[in-house]
Amino acid sequence: MPEALEKWSVPLVQHLLPRHLQLIYDINFQFLQFVERSFPKEREMLGRVSIIEESEPKRVRMAYLAVIGSHKVNGVAELHSDLVRTTIFKDFVRIYGPDKFTNVTNGITPRRWLHQANPRLSALIASKLGGHEFLRDLNLLHKIEAYVDDKEFRKEFQAIKFANKERLADYTKEVQGITVDPHSLFDIQVKRIHEYKRQQLNIFGVIHRYLELKEMSPEDRKKVQPRVSFFGGKAAPGYWMAKMVIHLINQVGKVVNNDKDIGDLLKVVFLEDYNVSKAEIITPASDISEHISTAGTEASGTSNMKFVLNGGLIIGTCDGANIEITREVGEDNIFLFGNLSEDVDDLRHHHFYGDFQLDPSLKRVFDTIRSGTFGDSGPFTGLVDSIVDHGDYYLVSDDFKSYIDTQKLIDEAYKDQEAWLTKTITAVSRMGFFSSDRCIDEYAEMIWNVEPLPPPKENGA
Repeated sequence: MPEALEKWSVPLVQHLLPRHLQLIYDINFQFLQFVERSFPKEREMLGRVSIIEESEPKRVRMAYLAVIGSHKVNGVAELHSDLVRTTIFKDFVRIYGPDKFTNVTNGITPRRWLHQANPRLSALIASKLGGHEFLRDLNLLHKIEAYVDDKEFRKEFQAIKFANKERLADYTKEVQGITVDPHSLFDIQVKRIHEYKRQQLNIFGVIHRYLELKEMSPEDRKKVQPRVSFFGGKAAPGYWMAKMVIHLINQVGKVVNNDKDIGDLLKVVFLEDYNVSKAEIITPASDISEHISTAGTEASGTSNMKFVLNGGLIIGTCDGANIEITREVGEDNIFLFGNLSEDVDDLRHHHFYGDFQLDPSLKRVFDTIRSGTFGDSGPFTGLVDSIVDHGDYYLVSDDFKSYIDTQKLIDEAYKDQEAWLTKTITAVSRMGFFSSDRCIDEYAEMIWNVEPLPPPKENGA
């Protein structure tokens, strides 16, 4: 993302850190001399890789300074690492060679995100594996796949999930005054609010679902899978668009949650003041979690790993660690949708220079927002216009139909609780790769060149 590739104006650095700027110029001079010697016939490369961007005013490319000063440059998921090598730093790969650029996929600690957040599930797994050693070696989880058809194991696994949903329902009632039915499908998206993470796609999908429910007869509504859409996360203080997404979620919730025609068929909850402590309540309660960033924008993500480890399935794009999760758990145990990262540039170009037609269902969502159904539409004008009139940089309109179709598949799949349970148990059993212990081992071996020391004995000896 642009904000992660910081560029600071030279006059500002000169004013605040004059000695640092001298050092940056020295580093850049020596580096460009090296590049010139290595690629004498490619003078244009000097401008592309210079730490100092020749703009007005000149700017310091902090990411380039980091690459030049680093022993290794690491991506945190396979797709991220590939994009780093082939797009952002492709010239540096030629200069330094491919060995400087590595991949270590992120991981999570099962001690916190399973044992502490979901102690009953941790205990159930331990009862089948003969202890809690799997918390130190998460690859041992694969052994519980042998119990996927065990009736007692399935019954307890399902009971644990329902108890966790009841806990979240109780929290929602106590803290926010919203009553939700734990028998509903719990659909959760909790993460930093940002356009690339596309909470706006999620809430547009919720509005679409609401409009469809309103059109149904009472008999048809009886066939619908009830759902609670949970959102949570914080926006950067000055990020106006992200705050408008939060505002829209809350406004939609006020309308939907008080519509007696809809009842418990759809609820919308924005969980306030999201943090790690609240995540320990939220994560074990998910049936489906949303990881729906525009392809190519999410470096890795780790909440996707936390949700699956706790027995929730994913709806997601082919982005970040979703790709590797799919490889581990199997395509039958994840719900993927949307365009691929290699298509993104062409799609963005088409928005500006092609004849792009807005999906009719999404147009109806926008018309409903503009009509004032969810309160004064003025604050939402920028959010809608960014998609309709200003290029839809995050490709919400391109992925909307695929997203809605995939949500329908989830509704149907969830109705078959036995098959759903099989998917969730299988997915949990195949999450061993995503341990932070494996991640740290790979850093130690591939990047830090250090060997692990055994932990001290408890008596201090």
